[in-house]
Amino acid sequence: MISFIVPAHNEQTCLGRTLQAIQESARVIGQPFEIIVVDDASTDATAEIARQNNAHVASVNHRQIAATRNSGARASSGERFFFVDADTIINSRAVASAMRAMDKGAVGGGGMTWVDKNESVPLYARLLLVLLAFAPKLVGFTGGAFMFCTRDGFYATGGFNERLYWAEEGGFALALKRQGRFFVPWEHVLTSGRRLRTMSAVQLLGGGVRMIFSPVKLFTQRSSVQKVWYKSANSLCHRNDQRDRTAKTVNIAAAETTTEWRPKRCYTSRSG
Repeated sequence: MISFIVPAHNEQTCLGRTLQAIQESARVIGQPFEIIVVDDASTDATAEIARQNNAHVASVNHRQIAATRNSGARASSGERFFFVDADTIINSRAVASAMRAMDKGAVGGGGMTWVDKNESVPLYARLLLVLLAFAPKLVGFTGGAFMFCTRDGFYATGGFNERLYWAEEGGFALALKRQGRFFVPWEHVLTSGRRLRTMSAVQLLGGGVRMIFSPVKLFTQRSSVQKVWYKSANSLCHRNDQRDRTAKTVNIAAAETTTEWRPKRCYTSRSG
């Protein structure tokens, strides 16, 4: 079985489209699958939209992305884990390529992510995305919005480092590489440019300087990345896309109240 794990906090705007893309991709692959949305203390319709799209909902209260991803993995039944961000649109080609690599012995990997050309992002960000478009494939390493691994590989690494409030997927990728072959497919997936819209080029440069001079604080203190990575996503996702605003209205109106699914294991809740 394939387990698609989607961490989410107040993602009602993006989530429906993300889950539909996962379902379409999984149907093409033709293997049993499950979708687990890890609802991390959302105050909007995230959980209802997840249930409407036939996803299991695991409710947690971490407000810390690494812990939320780990909770989703522990609640999963599959032998292959795919970690998909709630604002990311995957496709069957990328999933199939990842599955073939794991079938041939890869412990895991990550996908190249692009921002849709029609989405509004700052010019500096668009130029940076073009320059870095194929870098993950060339260097054989990436973190980001679309990662995958075997169940054994996940537990061998200990999962995502819960000391990190940012770049936890990069740390996880390094841990996977220590366990075996790390694979980056040529096939890319689409993700939102919403975080890029919250930063100017000067702010990005300032973040780079802080990373050099105080990396421990930047990665391990939530206050250092609060505005960029832990701001509620409702006002950010696909801001210029009318189709998403329409889908949001339809999803919320159609959502039905159902019995909440809870994972078999109990997790210790932590407030961020």
